Amino acid sequence: MGAIVVGVRFRRTSKVYDFSPNGVDGLLPGDEVIVETSRGREMGRIIIGPHEVDDDNIVGELKPVERRATPLDRLQAQRFQRRELRVLEKCRQKVAEHNLPMKVVAAEYNYDGTRLVFSFTAEKRVDFRELVRDLARTFHARIELRQIGVRDEAKLCGGAGTCGRELCCRSWMTEFNPVSIRMAKHQGLPLSPAEISGVCGRLLCCLEFEDECYVEARSRLPKPGHQIDTPQGPGKVIGINALKEMVTVRLESEEIVEFSAAELQAGQMPAPCPAEEDDDAEDENDE
Repeated sequence: MGAIVVGVRFRRTSKVYDFSPNGVDGLLPGDEVIVETSRGREMGRIIIGPHEVDDDNIVGELKPVERRATPLDRLQAQRFQRRELRVLEKCRQKVAEHNLPMKVVAAEYNYDGTRLVFSFTAEKRVDFRELVRDLARTFHARIELRQIGVRDEAKLCGGAGTCGRELCCRSWMTEFNPVSIRMAKHQGLPLSPAEISGVCGRLLCCLEFEDECYVEARSRLPKPGHQIDTPQGPGKVIGINALKEMVTVRLESEEIVEFSAAELQAGQMPAPCPAEEDDDAEDENDE
């Protein structure tokens, strides 16, 4: 047995969450709806229309869609969204007044202005109870302060990556996957932090996107340092280009020659080596 659900997203690159249609008929992708969440009522957009999922795939209690959003709901949401920058500056002033070691990076109202969430970064835990009371008196809404990591800060603030395009986490990524220094090694990239770190200071997310392709390509090539036979005689592998599937070899004559994998006949290359496992290659996870 399964349950009929719709997939709802609240922000452009937020996750898609399952909700029960709750008897609201004719829901289609693109429809804006008011839903009940663990934090109160929210307005979201249907991304995936009604479909059945196994009960085993439902995490926690399945919350309901209350109704379709009305034009008034959308006007309210736009009005409170326009206030967010002004509210953010006011909150930063309050943080300075309370002399708290935290950096407030975003303010977000729910659609009707009854709840206001401030996202902040800090090096350690912060006692912000007095600040919350002060903010509640100032903004007349239920206040939540949410501590986030540096990757989430980049996602909220946006910017351009080293490629010149908008940050992936801002434009389309819905969640962060583990990234390790091993992935940079698979791709033959310089291990300088300045070369392989994003604007958040963590390893580039795009290292993970292409890692599987590089691992597969490297599995068909000899490892640098191996002695192999080539059409021009024996030599030592001094470099590989995984994407082009090219192998650079120093022959016994000291001549350096580049061969394609196809040119290196079967049986002349040693068995491919699995990707190196580095003791210091720990996955970087967001807080």
